[in-house]
Amino acid sequence: MNITISNEAVEWYIDEMDLKNGNFVRFYARYGGSSQIQKGFSLGISTEEPDQIGTKTTLNGITFYIEEKDLWYFDEHDLHIAFNPTLKEPEFQISKKADK
Repeated sequence: MNITISNEAVEWYIDEMDLKNGNFVRFYARYGGSSQIQKGFSLGISTEEPDQIGTKTTLNGITFYIEEKDLWYFDEHDLHIAFNPTLKEPEFQISKKADK
């Protein structure tokens, strides 16, 4: 599973979450809400240091990651984060992982 994030979305996270070089943003499975792939769960976000990284991407000095224990939520799908200019916030898209 991979994480891709647009430059505009990275800048939004940096501005909105007051992130500095070397900080972390964790995406995790949260009970409740709605999801494209896991009924009864939604995607949570926090700024905490990792325990066991399952996958990550680092952009502009910020590491965006998912813990090993939360990979089940994505069910072998990739997480794509774009910036929605109309809503002025990140937008999540989850797609079936492409075979390499």
